[in-house]
Amino acid sequence: MMSTRSLPRPLIGWPLLPVPDAAGELRWPSLEQSVRESIEVILRTRPGEQLMHPRYGAGLELFVHEPNTVTTARRIRDTVQQSLAQWEPRIIVDAVDVADHPDLPSHVRVLVGYRLRRTGAAQQLGVSLSVGG
Repeated sequence: MMSTRSLPRPLIGWPLLPVPDAAGELRWPSLEQSVRESIEVILRTRPGEQLMHPRYGAGLELFVHEPNTVTTARRIRDTVQQSLAQWEPRIIVDAVDVADHPDLPSHVRVLVGYRLRRTGAAQQLGVSLSVGG
């Protein structure tokens, strides 16, 4: 019987690095994709959730049990604007719009319009959030 200790373990580097694809090339995200993913992480991370950064994130999930009112929409908008201004220096936020979701009455749609500082390219990102639950 073979001991599990004798089996080779996959190598892990720190920080975790990408693995080459079948052609042996490393795939890095584009600036647009990297910024988009960063914004999504900021919006979905609750303050206190990330180690060593207790104020990081917008914490949109904290609004789940809030009533679907104009006041809640304004608080969501302000939270998104402040969090992105603080945690994503690669963008300029042009607008944050919080509106009722047309197909789901218990959801709001958060649409962020922004420009990349490096290129000036206009981008948009939309997320849906359940509220009033």
